[in-house]
Amino acid sequence: MSARPNTVDKGGSAHPLRAISFGDPAVNVERRDDGTIYLRPKQPLADYPVRLTDRLHHWAKAEPGRVFMAERNAAGGWREITYAQLLDSSRRIASALLARGLSAERPIVILSGNSIDHALIAFGALYAGIPFCPVSPAYSLISKDHGKLGFVIKLLTPGLVFVDDANKFADALAANIPQDTEIAASRGSLPGRDVTKLSDLMAAGDHPRLDAAHEAIGPDTIAKFLLTSGSTGNPKAVINTQRMICANQVMLRETLAFLKDEPPVIVDWLPWNHTFGGNHNVGLTLFNGGSMYLDEGKPMPGGIEQTVRNLREISPTVYFNVPKGYESLLPYLRDDNALRAKFFGRLHAMFFSGAALSPYIWNSLDELAVAETGFRVPMLTGLGATETSPFFMSVRPDTSRSGHVGLPVSGNDAKLLPNNGKIEVRARGPNVTPGYWRQPELTAAAFDEEGFYKFGDALKPANPDDFDAGFDFDGRIAEDFKLASGTWVSVGPLRARFVAACAPLVRDVVIAGINRDELSALVVLDLDGCRLVNPALASDNIGTAAADPQVRAAFRERFAKFLATATGSSTRITRAVLLDTPLSIDRGEVTDKGSINQRAVLEHRAALIETIYAPVPSAQIIALN
Repeated sequence: MSARPNTVDKGGSAHPLRAISFGDPAVNVERRDDGTIYLRPKQPLADYPVRLTDRLHHWAKAEPGRVFMAERNAAGGWREITYAQLLDSSRRIASALLARGLSAERPIVILSGNSIDHALIAFGALYAGIPFCPVSPAYSLISKDHGKLGFVIKLLTPGLVFVDDANKFADALAANIPQDTEIAASRGSLPGRDVTKLSDLMAAGDHPRLDAAHEAIGPDTIAKFLLTSGSTGNPKAVINTQRMICANQVMLRETLAFLKDEPPVIVDWLPWNHTFGGNHNVGLTLFNGGSMYLDEGKPMPGGIEQTVRNLREISPTVYFNVPKGYESLLPYLRDDNALRAKFFGRLHAMFFSGAALSPYIWNSLDELAVAETGFRVPMLTGLGATETSPFFMSVRPDTSRSGHVGLPVSGNDAKLLPNNGKIEVRARGPNVTPGYWRQPELTAAAFDEEGFYKFGDALKPANPDDFDAGFDFDGRIAEDFKLASGTWVSVGPLRARFVAACAPLVRDVVIAGINRDELSALVVLDLDGCRLVNPALASDNIGTAAADPQVRAAFRERFAKFLATATGSSTRITRAVLLDTPLSIDRGEVTDKGSINQRAVLEHRAALIETIYAPVPSAQIIALN
């Protein structure tokens, strides 16, 4: 179906949405006497292929010369690989991998970031039916002790480790990869170790069991492991089967039905070691015969310029990013008419995930789209997890707004049950993981007696009398806590309101106050936003920004306005501290994509929290009570 025109006033301007093909996520509702509610999509899930590489065969035959993926080369142009070339390379690498006797017990670990060479190894593994695991480069290049990388290597026991540049990853490899584990690389060397060249893998002739091995891949075959951090900070290896990935791609295609109208073209930086970039976006490109242009940019100074350069050349049909990415891109879209025309020229929709998108950014994008095209471009989002491949719930274009996650898509059942005054959501469907690799206790704890995966998230209906209106995100169950008075604090919505009220200075906030009389905030500053207040802040040192008088004054003003909106003790934050040291990836306080583990921060910053609650606060603390 096409999106219905929506003329709701946003940012003082009423304009219709661009009409796009979109599925209808209407649901049947079943209510149980114990208060449990089941949501089941009315539209059944369409058939999906046995293996993801079936779609590679399809497109290599139907459109052999179409670009599947491109990346910048040393000369500044584009290195491209077509569907036909991808199939040929996948078969060659698969043959080399089969000759090594690799398996789920001895999988492939990929330590490097997004690249064509990374994709070649991944698709070679998929074609051979050998699981692989893309690991965040931060575990190797940013971590001080390589603790998480060491844990992952012991958990997975890989038979082969791939890096793009052996020289760059030398320290991490030497410290964590056993001598009897093969190391492969696109380039570079490692003192005292043999390194297999990617070109050698590519030179392999067809293995005699290649076609039989590919044909033997079934729905339950493990395609990959994706790492996600637990509450302890140690990674969990989420099993991703062929069924999960293929079913989820059909869910995406039937919901984002505009993908059928023309092959998607995307410009994308989202890391493949996360499900959004690696499953959602790479899979969406392949499944629909699209083209992915790899973006080496990042939503930060020094990185966003690369994204802008790419978007000046490539006009996307759908654009995926995190809220910080849209925020960083916004000034360039405002100031550069040619960029704005290229960006919106054939854009069906935008999509965000990972955090709430502020109304200011959303409205600004609407205004720019209207100025360029006369229409607002639909902004889409939903709810998902690594354990759900990730697509589970989706908004409709005409109901989409910040905080809204919509309804479960075809193939997914949602289970809603009361939990301490909230509504907890759980998921069941062919896209849901069977569990965590070699972590049976964690697997058992992740599912209920009916086989529903426990998200740990809470939802609330947009309209309690009409569930077809969809649901809003209502925070993480595990983050909520009680004050000394016994009053529950709903941390997720409070965090979102705090960050919005203190924009653009604040990137995130950790709420403290367990068993205390009142709430306080540990504030993670946004250095880009701080520079808008004081352009003289040239340093990337967060301590400099936290101590800057202009930044502190601007924050205090916003903080006071936020406090004035408090409706009771569960929303009344009276003290705050601007964190002057970065959150630690080694201690599990933050992931490489910037997601904050509230529990880990509270645990590791216990001394700072005691300082916040001291009867006479220090000068570091901003107190308003």
